[in-house]
Amino acid sequence: MAILEVKNIEKSFGSTKVLKDVSFSLEEGNALAIIGSSGSGKTTLLRCLNFLETPDHGCITVKDDVVFDAQKPESMSEKELRSKRLHFGMVFQAFHLFPQYTALENVTLAEKLLAQERPDYKQNKKQILEEIEAHGKELLAQMGLSERIGHYPHQLSGGQQQRVAIARALALKPDILCFDEPTSALDPELTGEVLKVIRGLADQKTTMIIVTHEMAFARDVADQVIFMDDGYIVEQGDAKQVIDHPQEERTKQFLSRYAQG
Repeated sequence: MAILEVKNIEKSFGSTKVLKDVSFSLEEGNALAIIGSSGSGKTTLLRCLNFLETPDHGCITVKDDVVFDAQKPESMSEKELRSKRLHFGMVFQAFHLFPQYTALENVTLAEKLLAQERPDYKQNKKQILEEIEAHGKELLAQMGLSERIGHYPHQLSGGQQQRVAIARALALKPDILCFDEPTSALDPELTGEVLKVIRGLADQKTTMIIVTHEMAFARDVADQVIFMDDGYIVEQGDAKQVIDHPQEERTKQFLSRYAQG
């Protein structure tokens, strides 16, 4: 069953058209890798899904709920916008951790803020906060960071910071976890530890969209691959099929620059 349907998404910045009639679907429990040259529209597509940008045209459906339809423009309150964003967890390439908070505080902050809107919050505040803390510790343990929960970002390596960011994205139990080139800010030694975590999430059938330049990783971990060029989806299909045996000439040109592991 498709958990996500994206239909005819278009986005322009001024006179520059960045996304051009982008359509695809994603099955629940699958991992989708989006590949392509810098400037091909990959990050803008993720930002449109997360409501960090508003598409000019098209429709986005999550779990049969139309979360965006350009033909039905509506003025959303901050609360409505937040509820739509909660479908997606976002892991940025530059980590974006709060420097004044520990690893555990970074992971639990959003969940604690949302908990304040619960009708039983005042009555059960202590128990609710204890449950959130326990959940945060569990996620950091899953990332191999149990001994780093009290460390601040400047006390963590880049790979550890990115794993905290992944735990933070998972904390609100999103339907779809999105990664925007999660290893591009890391040196090769630290890249492996982050890719190992993402591989583990794929093994657990976490629904994911991964923008990446790691071709071998995309081939081995993703179920589906989309190749984008100049704002268009040029080719999409089974990950191994697209990366090992691309059909489109532009895809072949792009992949020829990467040695296949």
